Amino acid sequence: MNPLAFFYPDGHAAHFEIGHPERPERVEAIKQALEGSQLWGSFLQLEPIEVNDEILGWAHSHSYLKFLYDVCEHGSHIDGDTYTTPASWQLALNAAGGGIAVASAVWEREANVGFALTRPPGHHAMKSRGMGFCLMNNIAIVAHYLIHLKKASRLAIIDYDLHHGNGTQDIFWDRGDVLFISTHQSPLYPGTGLMSETGIGEGEGKTANFPLPPGSGDQAFLSITGDIIIPLLNRHVPEMILVSYGFDPHWRDPLGHLQLSARGYADTISLLHQWSKGKCDGKIALFLEGGYDIEAASACSLSIISCLMGEPWEDTLGNAPRPEGFSWQSVVKRGKELWKI
Repeated sequence: MNPLAFFYPDGHAAHFEIGHPERPERVEAIKQALEGSQLWGSFLQLEPIEVNDEILGWAHSHSYLKFLYDVCEHGSHIDGDTYTTPASWQLALNAAGGGIAVASAVWEREANVGFALTRPPGHHAMKSRGMGFCLMNNIAIVAHYLIHLKKASRLAIIDYDLHHGNGTQDIFWDRGDVLFISTHQSPLYPGTGLMSETGIGEGEGKTANFPLPPGSGDQAFLSITGDIIIPLLNRHVPEMILVSYGFDPHWRDPLGHLQLSARGYADTISLLHQWSKGKCDGKIALFLEGGYDIEAASACSLSIISCLMGEPWEDTLGNAPRPEGFSWQSVVKRGKELWKI
């Protein structure tokens, strides 16, 4: 078995806008960090599978997909924050298809774990609306693919981005087969992700949000993951864990203030990885979302991949220069009470 299945989005630099924080350098910094650590050639590198209208339609409305195609054809904006270029439609298909290729390799046990540099990112893309730099919801498309074509019956999506994954929540809001969990800074864009948002219908109790105050830091992520997320995984018993990976919780990120370190991120993912080994045959894969500091991109991505592969690494950026706050402890307390843990 290959140690890690990997997707790199060839040609992604054609999706760019001058001065925009969601820029090609985010991915190139990760590639350079892996090359510099001698890891680049040590894992299975996959091409995207072809994604057709049926696959896209499991996650997005056909009216939105038509709208997105037209917007991309003209290189227009979806909204004030979310740009496209004439290359963006195909690159969005590639990102979704690359994510599927990675997840499928892990599901079929061709690879131990997976990491997909899914750019353009996706977790803000809702059923009928793109927003927040996101065009198609890559991780939602991956989850639907596993359910419809790989016959998965229970999955978990854990979103560790700085921002709430409102698009992913929207898509699985009334579904009982996908557990969606998000940690995110609050208050912050997009303004959703309250702890009271837990799903409806068959999805009631399958959405769990943990809005964190600025300054939360490493211990907050470790505590929520170990004390709440893992017990929720024990209840849902997913057959695979899908992680929306944003490196914007890092203390260097210009858009947020969660004060996470690369070491803290790796330790957090390690908790999930260890759980997966004992409960779902080690099936876990990560999919790139946000993150806007180039050095943080290198440090966090290298730390996580090294952790997943059992390779040594050094956190050259270290801990946050500002001390962590402790108001996050009330989030843990309320979370335990809400979920009866």
